[in-house]
Amino acid sequence: MTAYDIAAELPDIDVLKRRCRALAVLERVLDGGHPYYAYDAAWGPDEAALMSNGSGDEWAVVFTADGVFIRVFDHESSMSPYVDPDRELWPGLLDGLPEALGVMVDEPAFGDGEGNFLATAVLWRLTGDDRWHAGAGIDFPPLAGPYDDVGPDGAAMLTILLDDIVDRYVAFADDYYGIAVDRAAVEHVVAHRPLTDAVTRALNPRLALADVRHDVATTGYPVD
Repeated sequence: MTAYDIAAELPDIDVLKRRCRALAVLERVLDGGHPYYAYDAAWGPDEAALMSNGSGDEWAVVFTADGVFIRVFDHESSMSPYVDPDRELWPGLLDGLPEALGVMVDEPAFGDGEGNFLATAVLWRLTGDDRWHAGAGIDFPPLAGPYDDVGPDGAAMLTILLDDIVDRYVAFADDYYGIAVDRAAVEHVVAHRPLTDAVTRALNPRLALADVRHDVATTGYPVD
């Protein structure tokens, strides 16, 4: 799966934003430590959903007034700028990126500290647009091997945001946290229904809504 495949399956902007918030809320309730998925409703003048697996792989979905910019970095991808001695991006990665979202390429959080933008996949969609886009004419390298499950550009890390997000998150929680999470509770949060004490306890019996109310509210997610 590549950025082109993901672009064809991502939902519209409003649905994507709700799913990103839901992931952050689920993470806060389940763990509460350094989140795998997070949501910052005040990321400068914008809002941003962030993923970091702690091993060098990450993605960011930045919601701006002009549209949405998605940046993926797979540290093991052969498309990584680190593979190139001049830290050049893979050819075509930014081809067609609208000027209104081009400022994201200079965002320090997405660089290496030396002014180089780091990404292995980039997607975008302007407000009012009818589809998602990725750079034109990208010639992808072959997969790294038979166990490569994130694709040549790491874009498959975004599959958690697709239509089967509930089942994917249940599987993620089992694999990452070793928790058999309540599917109905996950579905409640993904549907963006107000978080209740009952749903909080169904996800994590050690917590009550009062324990997470403030953190959840700061993401913009509705709280009972």
